[in-house]
Amino acid sequence: MEAIQKKFEEELSKFQKSQSDLNKHISQRQILESQLTENKFVKEELDLLKKEDAIYKLVGPVLLKQDLVEASQTVEKRIDYIQNEIKRHENLIKETESKQDSLKESLNKIQQQMQQAKLKTMQK
Repeated sequence: MEAIQKKFEEELSKFQKSQSDLNKHISQRQILESQLTENKFVKEELDLLKKEDAIYKLVGPVLLKQDLVEASQTVEKRIDYIQNEIKRHENLIKETESKQDSLKESLNKIQQQMQQAKLKTMQK
């Protein structure tokens, strides 16, 4: 009975860690999605500008003049990077959810074993 209880506690610990990982990935994905929205908005604003318009980039406490093409390319690269990171986190979320499903099944089996062991001890 104690061995079953110990195994249950180990599986429960794994499940809780998995739940923590899932929450972390979901939170990170939400942050990335807000960054993506911001960068898409910046891209739209840059698309409205003419080549002769001045663009400034904040570097520390200083505003530096930047070329429109360079700024657009930088924002596009940032958008691509963020989209790839979102995909990566979505895959991690799917993997973690799948891992949780198998851990739930394992926990249910162990609970059934514990109930059967209790019934056997009660019958004696």
